[in-house]
Amino acid sequence: MTSKQDEDDSVPRSGYNGDDKYTAEHASDTSLENAVPSSSVRRKREAPPLVRDLAPEEREHLERRLVRKIDFYLLPMLIIMYLLNYLDRNNIAAARIAGLEDDLGLTGSQYLTCLSILFVGYILMQVPSNLFLNKIGRPALYLPTVMIVWGVISAATAEAKSFGGLLAIRFFLGFVEAAYFPGCLFFLSSWYTRKELGLRVAILYSGSLASGAFSGLITAGITGNLDGARGIAAWRWLFIIEGVITVFIAFCAYFILPNFPRTTTWLKEDERQLAIWRLDEDIGEDDWTGSQSQTFLHGMKLAFTDLKMYILMVLLFCFVASGTVTNLFPTVVETLGYGRINTLLLTVPPYVLGVITTFLNSWHADRTGERYFHITLPLYVAVAAFIIAATTTATAPRYVAMMLMVPGVYTGYVVALAWISNTLPRPPSKRAAALAAINAVSNASSIYASFMYPESAGPRYSKLFRPVYLLLLSSLK
Repeated sequence: MTSKQDEDDSVPRSGYNGDDKYTAEHASDTSLENAVPSSSVRRKREAPPLVRDLAPEEREHLERRLVRKIDFYLLPMLIIMYLLNYLDRNNIAAARIAGLEDDLGLTGSQYLTCLSILFVGYILMQVPSNLFLNKIGRPALYLPTVMIVWGVISAATAEAKSFGGLLAIRFFLGFVEAAYFPGCLFFLSSWYTRKELGLRVAILYSGSLASGAFSGLITAGITGNLDGARGIAAWRWLFIIEGVITVFIAFCAYFILPNFPRTTTWLKEDERQLAIWRLDEDIGEDDWTGSQSQTFLHGMKLAFTDLKMYILMVLLFCFVASGTVTNLFPTVVETLGYGRINTLLLTVPPYVLGVITTFLNSWHADRTGERYFHITLPLYVAVAAFIIAATTTATAPRYVAMMLMVPGVYTGYVVALAWISNTLPRPPSKRAAALAAINAVSNASSIYASFMYPESAGPRYSKLFRPVYLLLLSSLK
């Protein structure tokens, strides 16, 4: 397969260079804003030649074929990469069950501090990373490179000997991993229209939910078969194996991922023109046109002066704060009183159910074009789940509550993520800044949330689940 690293702004601009009506209007975000009112610009726009000459049924057929082609190149690799992103971030929760805390001699809140420090680095890097990605326009190079770095850092966790070493590794892991998820959201929104984006975000996010299932299975397998192999503890094998897999997949991604529609070589000329035009047609304004037209400060200013960004920020913050139970989900499941292996296996079904409900809800949201009820209705289920978990110690109802926690929170969350790009679509620099800022602030809750689940608060975690379902009720408002 041909490498995508050589794709850059030298790729022909789909025949648009000779179309004055098309190119003269898109020199930069600033010139567009200052020179010509957007309404007059949009009246002049017309489809590029190879799209304009298509009959309606030909256009429909070509677009369906194009979307399938985009899905084939983007989604499988992005899902695998995100699965590993989430796995490398949260495998410390499974490692705790496998003996990490005892081997490193962690006491008091030291383990929880190591959990929360990751999100400090995670928050700091998101906005600069997304703006940089928008500027260079090379996701096929940038995202795999970042993945190699975090894979190496994750594998290095196996060499941690003390609280200080683990703390430093976790901080830098969060700092590097921050580039991936907001970068993927921006990447997807640069290829798909608004009616297509919700399902694709759900497909992407299924990687994180699947990682919760895989984490329990992998850790159970390693704990049962590799503990003490070559004198290495099971939790150390966990980081080594998952880190090596991450680096290997990252190298494969160099040869599979595309860049943006204008700079991707595997598109035919009619496909390229249609890929660009359908995004333009969807919003009424062109998307990413070239590195020279992207500025850091202008996009940030547009995002941070838009009230809609702050409304979405509050919504996503409540979602993520409620979903932080997944950061220590094995610890919560352990309160059921089963052994180490069975506890890890019991963490799998809630994530599998979450993947199913997330797909179905996002597919229906895209199909109907409705967002509000697709976001809020699952939250009622989540509220009920946290109330049940906080008010009983009986095994059956508690596990039912745990089964509903993950899908209850994340089924609506992925629809809300797509809502960001739908609400703040252009210019791309604004969308990049808004996606990163909202994701960064929403994840700020993960800094303190780790301290909400000390083992001493089990099994009901009643004082901790109460603020969680209050946050869920806030989301409903």
